[in-house]
Amino acid sequence: MNNFQFYSPTEFIFGRETENKAGHYVKKHGGSSVLLHFGGGSAVKSGLLGRVKASLEAEGIAYTELGGVKPNPRDTLVYKGIDICRENNIDFILAVGGGSVIDSAKAIAMGVPYDGDFWDFYSGKDPEAALPVATVLTIAAAGSEGSGDSVITKEEGGLKRGAGSDLIRPRFSILNPELTCTLPAYQTACGATDIMAHVFERYFTNTTEVEITDRLCEAVLMTMIKETPRVIADPANYDARANIMWAGMVAHNNIVGVGREQDWNSHGIEHELSALYDCAHGAGLAVIMPAWMEFVYKHDIMRFAQAATRIWGCKMDFAAPENTAREGIIRFRRFLRDIGMPLTFDELGAKTDDIPALVDKFGLGDGRTGGFVKLSSEDIASIYRIAADPKLI
Repeated sequence: MNNFQFYSPTEFIFGRETENKAGHYVKKHGGSSVLLHFGGGSAVKSGLLGRVKASLEAEGIAYTELGGVKPNPRDTLVYKGIDICRENNIDFILAVGGGSVIDSAKAIAMGVPYDGDFWDFYSGKDPEAALPVATVLTIAAAGSEGSGDSVITKEEGGLKRGAGSDLIRPRFSILNPELTCTLPAYQTACGATDIMAHVFERYFTNTTEVEITDRLCEAVLMTMIKETPRVIADPANYDARANIMWAGMVAHNNIVGVGREQDWNSHGIEHELSALYDCAHGAGLAVIMPAWMEFVYKHDIMRFAQAATRIWGCKMDFAAPENTAREGIIRFRRFLRDIGMPLTFDELGAKTDDIPALVDKFGLGDGRTGGFVKLSSEDIASIYRIAADPKLI
């Protein structure tokens, strides 16, 4: 196991009707003037935003609203949010929504005290300060409610890039599984896929003797395999929703990734798809991650065979473990198909002709990209081609 530091200061408030306590926790964590950041109309139509505003008013906390966050959140709204915060002396940002809203809130939080362009933080610069951020979560997916990560799309050039800092880990996150019960099945499945991908990015590692985090990864993945079909079949299943919501947080606050080398190639490769086609991140991952697995599994057949036996319940073929490894990938694809995810470029709306442009925009692929297997530009193109070939499904 590698040396590591693990820092996870977020206070989690989990369960029914907990959104009504948002004002209390904003005050507890020092907020007095809040930017209330949210997405489209669902938070308004459901009454959620009204309940959150009522809780702020009950605590005497001033707030300014900024809605309009889109999936794959845009830099243009971040700039607007930074200006609003400065003009209104905002000292706390409360994100009401899913990963896109939270990521946008984090970008604003870094940008407000910074003299330069916030995009610098999505180009490799580390922030030195940020406004405190908190969340009221409405979809289990990105894990941004417990992580120090944020991903933003720059509209000019269609660049989708990430930033990370412990400064933008939420001060608190309110997690009420009831708020996810009205999600369409497709959104639920996209979120589940994202959660599983966060774990797989950590599970496939070259670090040895990491049994504890191996087992934690496997537990989260097996939970998703059990619970996702349950909520697809019965969207109002609170118990299944609760398990998925907590799994989403555990998958990405890095408790399952400490002490081990991680990969993150699949996420980087997918980001170019969602930046170009504006598809759901989870849907893009459903197309890319099995293709990545097909391309790299021979690098460590026994780790893929371990995943197949422990996670997917495959029987180990000791004479030919490669067969077991591939059976695990096949079962992953089958699971994604069963929950309604796309598996090919065509199903996602992507075009094979765009592969050279996708590789070029990726900007790395220099043989040093990723942790499990270092990928070149040619390797990345090969993964896109596997994803585009329906005969492999």
